[in-house]
Amino acid sequence: MSDASSSPHPPPEPQQPHPRPDPYKKSHLPPNQPNSPPSSFTYPWQPPPPEPPRKRLPRHRAMGRHSDIRLLRTAYRRLRRVATLTALGYFVLFLLLSAFAPGLMTSEVSGGLSTGLLLGLLQLPVLCLAIGLYEYTARRSVDPMAARIRRQTELNARREAAR
Repeated sequence: MSDASSSPHPPPEPQQPHPRPDPYKKSHLPPNQPNSPPSSFTYPWQPPPPEPPRKRLPRHRAMGRHSDIRLLRTAYRRLRRVATLTALGYFVLFLLLSAFAPGLMTSEVSGGLSTGLLLGLLQLPVLCLAIGLYEYTARRSVDPMAARIRRQTELNARREAAR
């Protein structure tokens, strides 16, 4: 009984024919093999291709890594905090005096004007003072820093476009 299912060995798989090398290909070596020349070489004595030109590094660091942006962010943050704390601090002081010092707030300053009413009316000038302080400080320190960073960014963009 020569039944194929009863044999101890599986039947041999049919062998695929060995692929022939393409005669029109420049190289018969498989690409990315260790110790083999690149596939673009036709002859072993052919000189290697020239290296691509190296890009020159810019004189100035790129803006993404620059510390001036952090300095600008810190200056804006400080500016916002000072202006906000000036206006809110005065308002909180007014509320605390109203809650914990009613005798002081009801005392008369002059001509029937109480201290509480005077401090309440002064909230608007204090708010205008905070806005003026914000604008003055921004023009003096923050805006020149932002303009310098903007000029450097435009200059870097023009340099990159020229390449």
